[in-house]
Amino acid sequence: MGYTNIAFAIFMNTPPVPLTRREAIRRAALLGAMTAFGSTFSVARGAGAPGAFSLPPLGYAFDALEPYIDARTMEIHHDKHHAAYVANLNKAVAEAPSLAGKSVEALLRDLDAVPESVRNAVRNNGGGHANHTLFWPQLKKNNGRGPAGELAAAIDRKFGGFAQFQRQLTDAATRQFGSGWAWLTLDRSNELAVESTPNQDTPLSKGRAPLLGLDVWEHAYYLKYQNRRPEYIEAFHRVIDWDVVAERFKQAGG
Repeated sequence: MGYTNIAFAIFMNTPPVPLTRREAIRRAALLGAMTAFGSTFSVARGAGAPGAFSLPPLGYAFDALEPYIDARTMEIHHDKHHAAYVANLNKAVAEAPSLAGKSVEALLRDLDAVPESVRNAVRNNGGGHANHTLFWPQLKKNNGRGPAGELAAAIDRKFGGFAQFQRQLTDAATRQFGSGWAWLTLDRSNELAVESTPNQDTPLSKGRAPLLGLDVWEHAYYLKYQNRRPEYIEAFHRVIDWDVVAERFKQAGG
């Protein structure tokens, strides 16, 4: 069990006694430290009880991506939508003791092993949690800069150039019917691919490593772009932190 979960378990198992002001401040500080401690790629491991998973911090101001993604959308997307996935995942995991101690990635990689009574809830809300935990750190205004180094070379080999990759990702996101995601992924043979998934499904469930995720749920863009998904997709290309994506590529074995 990692530091975050140990701290959370200590906090949650503390007997319900009246709090002094000092103790209240201490507990608030502990929870703040737990939130800040999470990584930018992996999510907290479950402990099989409500609160096993937590909402990671956004990591930057809500308006950091203006004018491409507006501050109000970022606030609602992170603080409301992602938080709801976390709460519902915690509820589902609490109802299935056999899932205790499993990370959300492990749950999603082997959904058949999840009890049928909570499988859909884990698929939908675990996917929402994992997808969004990957989504936030990869966003940064890039001033038109694309990837460099080994990732750039791999994209050139696979897609015939960065512009061709951008077109394929745009096409996958545009053609995704209804809510879903478009992805750049890497398989076990180190082959890059552009693909899409419906709803909150994730490439993890197909044995692929997600490197870059483009959220095309309406809650990701509707306040600014309404039904103009192609405009949002074009703006998304301006807020990809390719250094983060390159690090994921390296960690995944690319």
